[in-house]
Amino acid sequence: MNNFLDSENMVDNEDGFSFRKLWAFTGPGFLMSIAYLDPGNIESDLQSGSHAAYKLLWVLLCAHIIGFLLQRLSSRLGVVSGHHMAEIAYYYYPKVPRYILWIMIEIAIIGSDMQEVIGTSIAFFLLSNGFIPLYLGVLITTLDTLLFLFLDVYGFRKLEGLFAFLITTMAFTFGYEYVIVKPNQFDVIKGMFVPFCEGCGREEFLQAVGIIGAVIMPHNLYLHSALVKSRNVDRKKTKDVKEANFYFFIESGVALICSFFVNLFVVAVFAHGFFQKTNYDVRGDCDKRGNIPDPESFPYNNETAESDIYKGGIFLGCEFGLAAMYVWAVGIWAAGQSSTMTGTYAGQFVMEVILVTRAIAIVPTMFVALTLNGVRDLTGMNDFLNCVQMIQLPFALIPIITFTSSKRVMHGFKNSSSFQIFSFVISLIVIMINLYFFYDYVISRLGSKWYILCALSLPTIIYMIFVLYLVFFICFYFKNSIKFRIFLFKNKTYLENIILNICPCRHVDKNLLVLVFHFFISFFF
Repeated sequence: MNNFLDSENMVDNEDGFSFRKLWAFTGPGFLMSIAYLDPGNIESDLQSGSHAAYKLLWVLLCAHIIGFLLQRLSSRLGVVSGHHMAEIAYYYYPKVPRYILWIMIEIAIIGSDMQEVIGTSIAFFLLSNGFIPLYLGVLITTLDTLLFLFLDVYGFRKLEGLFAFLITTMAFTFGYEYVIVKPNQFDVIKGMFVPFCEGCGREEFLQAVGIIGAVIMPHNLYLHSALVKSRNVDRKKTKDVKEANFYFFIESGVALICSFFVNLFVVAVFAHGFFQKTNYDVRGDCDKRGNIPDPESFPYNNETAESDIYKGGIFLGCEFGLAAMYVWAVGIWAAGQSSTMTGTYAGQFVMEVILVTRAIAIVPTMFVALTLNGVRDLTGMNDFLNCVQMIQLPFALIPIITFTSSKRVMHGFKNSSSFQIFSFVISLIVIMINLYFFYDYVISRLGSKWYILCALSLPTIIYMIFVLYLVFFICFYFKNSIKFRIFLFKNKTYLENIILNICPCRHVDKNLLVLVFHFFISFFF
């Protein structure tokens, strides 16, 4: 990793737009776009297609546009400041919030890493017809990820070439599935550009929420701000900084257009072939083929068939032959392998110890692979891990808006007032959508008994207090932090009463809430 930071790629000094110069800046955006193609996104895509057909393609498009705007902030932060977001958070946040933020982002990275390792191990399982067990797939993925990352010693450009190969592999494999399935092109275009979901209910709404949560990944904002540092930019010259921002803007846009179409391929394949099919329908196709592994994934009943990245591969094999299943598995392998590598980079920038990052991620993944009952249960972990990602999102969105809106950090390149408002509103909408999905996920699995709500109320209050702290940091810290601290200490009693009145559960000790509030005031300001 030190090689990555120390051996920056040189950029040509010629004036005017140049494709040669664009090529010199090409790389970081495509590495960033891999987070939009990880196994969690692929599973979200196939579930979107199988549950809502083409009706949610416009949500996928909007999620990519929002992601592009946020990634623009991340790349500008790295280019202008010369530091990645984790470094800036270390410099500007007080000690306690800094450690809490670090823990939250590490949780997000570990959750994402688990998804990616699980996806890759499932790909090995499919490619070997079950010969490579899941736990061995986890080990192989971890070891080959470290091996591939050692390409860094030969120059970061070589590693970017490997990522380009993996992205191309995904484009060809999922594009192949798109071609053989032959979805209705009119329905695809209509789904992309008509923001309406006729006949949709709660299930489709939750699927739309899941798309947004899967696409916008918290660790990716930290990663992108670090990747742009691989290009040598003279930050003392405003012209050079503007030029770097311009080329990274174009490169990121092209990369996310590519990732959008790869995701679209997956949605369309399952919208055409899997939508409203029953287990009996799919099992009948499997029986006709006769040589499909694990057809028991689809039992003989008339229930609507459920989809995940494992069953998706089995379905494609049953419907279009074994070649389609193996091509799907190769695509999942490329998605998992590439996203695992970028996740390791993100963990490195946050934690600064690459082997520790890998060890923390592999232990829970190996435990899950050894204890769950087979591949079907393992793929079901994706919903839980998506929820983990969703509740961590504020700890990336709020800091990126904070730092890119600060003149102290960005100088003349800080966000305009209108863009500050726009980005804050968009981020607030995304955060609220994700929190709703998390609430629905928890209630649907644990129930809404009073003792469950009480058990969740205190962590929820602490979580919301920290989120509000990050918001207040935007509003006051860079402009008037001293006055704000005086306001808090003068009005502690009044604020205590507000907290006690809004507490949703009478069974929580009020003194404990006051104690938490005093801890917040004492350590965060």
